[in-house]
Amino acid sequence: MKKLILMLLACGLALSARAEPLTLRVGHFPNVTHVQALVAQALSRQGKGWFEQRLGPGVKIEWYSYNAGPSAMEGLLDGTVDLTYVGPSPALNIYCRSGGREIRIVSGAARGGSALVVQPDENLKTPADFRGKRIATPQLGNTQDVACRAWLTAGGLHITQLGGDAQVIPTENPDQLTLFKLKKIDAAWTVEPWVSRLEMEAGGKVLVDDTASPVTVLATGVKFLGEHKDIVEKFVAAHKELTAWIQQHPGDAQKLVVEELAAETHGKIPADLIAHAWNRIVLTNDVTLASLQSFVDSAKAAGFLRQTPDLSQILVHP
Repeated sequence: MKKLILMLLACGLALSARAEPLTLRVGHFPNVTHVQALVAQALSRQGKGWFEQRLGPGVKIEWYSYNAGPSAMEGLLDGTVDLTYVGPSPALNIYCRSGGREIRIVSGAARGGSALVVQPDENLKTPADFRGKRIATPQLGNTQDVACRAWLTAGGLHITQLGGDAQVIPTENPDQLTLFKLKKIDAAWTVEPWVSRLEMEAGGKVLVDDTASPVTVLATGVKFLGEHKDIVEKFVAAHKELTAWIQQHPGDAQKLVVEELAAETHGKIPADLIAHAWNRIVLTNDVTLASLQSFVDSAKAAGFLRQTPDLSQILVHP
């Protein structure tokens, strides 16, 4: 009898341990290209959590905001976050540096939404025109930073991380707008809503509008995926449902994005700004090896990668 009681107690303790709520930490950026995260976090603030309802009472969601992809990738590597919305380039960079052992992309999220914006009174039309110019990007090694450096290099300029024929200056998005207005920079390669802000508030002109490339994917760490595959599967399924809901309810989604960006940035976000930015973004859960390969090619051209990696492990469809 004593042995039976001990067994029952042990079983109860095991069940109790498994019933402990899991805190799922999710990263994103305060950008319109991270629409799904912004809408979901806004709903969480209203007590109508999209992911919470679909993952069940045993899972709590905590949101973490980053300026750009390299910082989010650091969060995955050091265990600060478990999943994150991020640009393809930082995810690929960590995947390649770790020999494919650390990062997996589990879904697409959006394409388009990034552009090179130039000063209205400067005659900048080709990469050659940027010789001696200053171009801001959100962060060294982020998707727009890599795209900018690769574009300039393909145009015949010699670009290094610290200088070269043109200066590519990693600058946080809010500072880009200020510097652009003061004409301290000649151009910025950034994402929405900052592209639209540069246009509408500073008179910027779009020179390169990247409408085809993936701008946001959903990534997780190999370790977390191995330990919580069921949670990742449910999260991805909920993410895809949310993508479909946003596509079907763009007006409601835009209102939630306005609310969430205002909460995260502590500033007033005009609804017409978000509507303007919305037109550049295509929400999609699709992401292909071919599209990721183009980012690898850009990273090699920009000097961030030396060899072509084997990408066969990076995409997972849980």
